[in-house]
This record gives sequence, structure tokens and C-alpha cells, in this order.
Amino acid sequence: MGNYVYILECADGTWYTGWTNDLERRVKTHNSGQGAKYTRSRLPVRLIYSEEYETAVEAQRREYAIKQMTRRRKEILVKKPERMTDNECGTVF
Repeated sequence: MGNYVYILECADGTWYTGWTNDLERRVKTHNSGQGAKYTRSRLPVRLIYSEEYETAVEAQRREYAIKQMTRRRKEILVKKPERMTDNECGTVF
């Protein structure tokens, strides 16, 4: 394992979804202003959700699926202790 999809909450209340193979380092990178362009002007960010996958491809697919969700579906995902499947997300591969 060691590939993660994550959701960050930015200082302005917006959410950012990404993937990484080092979650702690990636959150620090975002907060240092060296992360994604989207988060640079919305600091600080805080980690509100993550999932771990065996491969980078799995994490990237899940990142894509989460990015296709509405904000409401993401809110449900973050509050729900178990994962929503891709079908619950409305995404079919």
C-alpha cells in the first residue's frame, strides 16, 4: 500500500482532491505554498479525508471518481466511515 487519494479543506472553505504516495509530505507541501496551484492562494489547508490504495493507478482512478462528485456527495463521503463505491459516486469505469 502507500498510494492515497485525499481531500483538503482550504482556508476559504473550498475542497481540493488529489493523490500522492506520501500523504504527510504532500499536505506539508500544500501548506508551504509549493503544492497545487489551486491551493496556493487558499492557505492553510487541512486534511479532511483520505483513502489508501495498493497502486498509483487505483488511487488516480478514485481521485477522478471523487472529482466527478458533487460537493454534497463529497460531504457525505467525508462524513461516512465506510467508502462510497464508484457506483454510489455516479461514476462508471
